[in-house]
Amino acid sequence: MSPLPDPLLVVEDLRVSFPSRDGGVTEAVRGVSFALGRERLGIVGESGSGKSQTGRAILGLTAPEGRVTARRLEFKGIDLLGCAPRQRRELRGGRIAMVLQDPKFSLNPVMTIGNQIVETLQAHARVSAREARARALAALASVRIDDPARVCDLYPHEVSGGMGQRAMIAMMLIADPDLLIADEPTSALDVTVQLQVLSILDTLVAGRGMGLIFVSHDLRLVSSFCDRILVMYAGRIVEEVSAGRLADARHPYTRGLVNCLPQLGADRHPLPTLDRRPEWEQ
Repeated sequence: MSPLPDPLLVVEDLRVSFPSRDGGVTEAVRGVSFALGRERLGIVGESGSGKSQTGRAILGLTAPEGRVTARRLEFKGIDLLGCAPRQRRELRGGRIAMVLQDPKFSLNPVMTIGNQIVETLQAHARVSAREARARALAALASVRIDDPARVCDLYPHEVSGGMGQRAMIAMMLIADPDLLIADEPTSALDVTVQLQVLSILDTLVAGRGMGLIFVSHDLRLVSSFCDRILVMYAGRIVEEVSAGRLADARHPYTRGLVNCLPQLGADRHPLPTLDRRPEWEQ
């Protein structure tokens, strides 16, 4: 774990486990450690590698049957596992926010988009209804929605996937968090809208000085957007690499992921497959 002068988040030996059907225990996250500053940190890996569970454990959204332990899990000096439940709730959505991967399942279908954004703001700040509405419109405008007043009064099923995802980002940023966890925020979007969402996140992170954890299975996308990358396999971090030096990755799993990427103009039939080794899980 690279030392940072004043990290927003410190994670040491984070473990998340769930009871299995045979009466045993399955560890989804196994000894994850990293520090985050005001930067864009990518976490990549295959489905089931523990990426999303790491983000949910930080935010305190692990399923009730799950067990979360860590030698250290601190946000700006606050012990996230040891603090009172009320303080954890105040942090969640206020100073730490999370954008989930599909707005169809994240937005409340029976509330207008504007009311959902206003509700988020009023949960963390004492503002009048008029001010909350004005700030909701400003938040929608900040994510490049052209007609915020119209979108504010729409229901989630009345907007496209890209607009719904932008509304989700506006909702998560309305309380001015210091840390944003984006869990595959572009996976349900087409390439053009993906680039728009990434541009919005980039502008907001730079302008607000936030820390961003960008969770994805798309190695190429993360390498072009983030400052550094953590590669996860079977619940562990197997390598940390600077995004600009991805080609110099040393772990065979990371090199295997890179080698499996399609290349335009290259004859790669069939595509290489990833040779998983038992020792990577140790």
